[in-house]
Amino acid sequence: MKKFKFTALLLSAVIVLGSCNASKTVQGGAIGAGGGAALGAIIGGIAGDGKGALIGAAIGTAVGGGAGAIIGNKMDKKAKAAEAIKGAEVEKVTDNNGLTAVKVTFNSGILFGFNSSTLNETSKSALREFSNILKEDGTTDIAVIGHTDKVGTYDANITVSSRRAKAVSDYLQTCGVAPAQIKSVQGVGYDQYDNSVSAEQNRRVEIFMYASEQMIKNAQAGN
Repeated sequence: MKKFKFTALLLSAVIVLGSCNASKTVQGGAIGAGGGAALGAIIGGIAGDGKGALIGAAIGTAVGGGAGAIIGNKMDKKAKAAEAIKGAEVEKVTDNNGLTAVKVTFNSGILFGFNSSTLNETSKSALREFSNILKEDGTTDIAVIGHTDKVGTYDANITVSSRRAKAVSDYLQTCGVAPAQIKSVQGVGYDQYDNSVSAEQNRRVEIFMYASEQMIKNAQAGN
């Protein structure tokens, strides 16, 4: 069974669990009202247990509660659609603008063998399904983060994790995802290794879906 978690990132860069009882749309509105971040605010990464890439459109202004609620509702629907994909783990996170975003993790068993960045047919099938979520809404930005195990040198692991991220990005584009939606493609090293899971599960790719500048503008206009 896929694991479905809700995570909120406070402006202090502390990651806390969101309430399972609260409506995700309401959570989005609360975040938008109380935690809209101005351009340049330093919040800390949300990839890899607080380390790694920052996500969020550079909008240069705070996002109001009404727009936050609209975006929260949109991300709710994207999370539900992603959860239906076999082998995908879906988690709610918060971007640099204090808005709801979605992290989808594809594990090694779905994506990669040891020291490999080659997508297998199962991987491609899952990514084709995922690409449909992205193509439905061109105002969704994404970041693609490749991860690795601890075998070999740090530089070698960065190389293979970067290739994994690029393989996923390239394949999503062959499925019709607009290159403009893909804002970041990077690999990270074993300083982000998760000791709570197996080495195989550490050889994974994470894709973050978050609100683009256009989505935020649309939400501020009530759309």
